Amino acid sequence: MGRLTRRAFALAALSAFTTTGAAARPAVPTGVPSGHVGEHGRAAARMRGMWLATVANRDWPSRTGLTAAQQRSELLGWLDLAVRDRLNTVILQVRPTADALWPSSYEPWSQVLTGTQGKAPGWDPLGTAVTEAHARGLQLHAWFNPYRIAVHDDPARLVASHPARRHPDWVVPYGGKLHYNPGLPEVRAFVQDAMLDAVRRYPVDAVHFDDYFYPYPVPGQTFDDDAAYDAHGGAFPGRAAWRRDNIDRLVRETAARIKAVRPTTQFGISPFGVWRNASTDPRGSDTRALQSYDAVHADTRRWVREGWIDYVVPQLYWNIGLSAADYAALVPWWAEVARGSRTKLYLGEALYKAGDPAQPAAWQDPAELSRHLTLAAGHPEVRGHVFFAAGDLRADRVGAMARVVADHYAQPATSPR
Repeated sequence: MGRLTRRAFALAALSAFTTTGAAARPAVPTGVPSGHVGEHGRAAARMRGMWLATVANRDWPSRTGLTAAQQRSELLGWLDLAVRDRLNTVILQVRPTADALWPSSYEPWSQVLTGTQGKAPGWDPLGTAVTEAHARGLQLHAWFNPYRIAVHDDPARLVASHPARRHPDWVVPYGGKLHYNPGLPEVRAFVQDAMLDAVRRYPVDAVHFDDYFYPYPVPGQTFDDDAAYDAHGGAFPGRAAWRRDNIDRLVRETAARIKAVRPTTQFGISPFGVWRNASTDPRGSDTRALQSYDAVHADTRRWVREGWIDYVVPQLYWNIGLSAADYAALVPWWAEVARGSRTKLYLGEALYKAGDPAQPAAWQDPAELSRHLTLAAGHPEVRGHVFFAAGDLRADRVGAMARVVADHYAQPATSPR
């Protein structure tokens, strides 16, 4: 399955969407700029995060069927890697496909652990991750995918007790995968219950959503939510407005319920990096790319402007100077959106592209990502960066992450709250 992550379903096709064991780091040289530095030589509060993906064993566990001790050892190794590179936050994927990396009251154990969905792994990965991250001075953000059920389209392959098998009317096959229907109020309530089970059990520092709401468009296919729209969409001017309202409701309701369960837990979302193009909407960015507002019905700009979420991490997975989606154009656009809002702005960085021979020439330059951080430092609304993903942090094919650490992370930084 290769890079079958939250991005592999969409990011492998992003070009088409546009219309045009860790080695030691070299010593950090003295005098290298490291951002704002506060008392005791420590950098001021800034997000320095990495995504740790579990879907299809992208980063961790390295394969299914490891012993509990092996899984735990690998997990601690990833946390230690974050500490080594002076990061302060790990965003761990704990509900990759309507399953769980903790003993959930609602959903089966994830197959990424044992190879068999519903089979207990013999330990508590999320509980361990929270405890061990905090022991290392790291925040642990629990990363959930709300609506993806499976990366195949055969309900019979789900464990017999799976909620999607008990409620087949909740399920929409689309694009070779199974999805919960966001248009059903009972689905929206269930997925919140399933995710909040983790918040009740563990002092996670944040609930984190990725960029999958309605699924990304698949040419020639239609997401069949006719019955749900007939039942619940009558008050809206069209299906697209109804779908956006469904996702808005998910965001607002989840935010309120998190605070009711654990007031100190944050709520953050990492959306696709383009809200709308200026050619479509004058409020949009100077881009010519897929628009999350229209494609996946995610009104990300509104969530920030309304302050519904504590932080946003737009996935700005393009190089400086790319004509269809220029990093240098998107950073000021997002900074303007966040200005005056209670929502903190961090930027998602495409470490996975650095050194990949399939990527444009800019990504073969070890300094490209460092230039991203330098550019973003000119916008005070930007309060940090998150790197996709852990496996690429370890591989660091052309030394891009080593360059970021040397140029920008000379001192530790406290996680923003």
